[in-house]
Amino acid sequence: MLLYVKYMVSLRCKLVVKQEIQKLGLHCVNLDLGTVEVLEKMTDSQREQLSENLMKYGLELLDDKRNIIISKIKGLIIEMIHYSDEIPKVNFSDYLSEKLGYDYTYLSNTFSEIQGITIQQFIIIHKIERVKELLLYDELNLTEISYKLQYSSVAHLSSQFKKVTGLSPSFFKKLKNKRLRNLEDL
Repeated sequence: MLLYVKYMVSLRCKLVVKQEIQKLGLHCVNLDLGTVEVLEKMTDSQREQLSENLMKYGLELLDDKRNIIISKIKGLIIEMIHYSDEIPKVNFSDYLSEKLGYDYTYLSNTFSEIQGITIQQFIIIHKIERVKELLLYDELNLTEISYKLQYSSVAHLSSQFKKVTGLSPSFFKKLKNKRLRNLEDL
């Protein structure tokens, strides 16, 4: 039996899902991006219990096909931007279509209708969050970050960063450094 669970791509979430399934006396065969394959057929009460148990961890058992697709889109984007060493050098639309087995137009329309933003806007938001992380770690300069996240130029990254945050990347970094100095003065 295949279940769909809304969770972030992390080892901790996968372990929680697996443990909760095992508590019900069921056997998890495969845990993948947002999907869990259970060996046995679940009863309605087991499904309800699993749903309640997962909610305690902020995880959600999904039933609606469109919500499942959106959860998978988000998971793939988050995994690609936040957890991959390098973003694949393919077009995001081609990547999502290939991974999910749906036409990009269908994926895009479904995502926009339910989320109220486009897939591209969701990608930009997460890329900027990743830029912030990388700026805070202070291991890469802006040129390296731009290359790592496949921006066409530092100027494009800076423009997008300012549009989303209202700050330039250099000002954002100065704010971080100022906060650190203020903490040291305490």
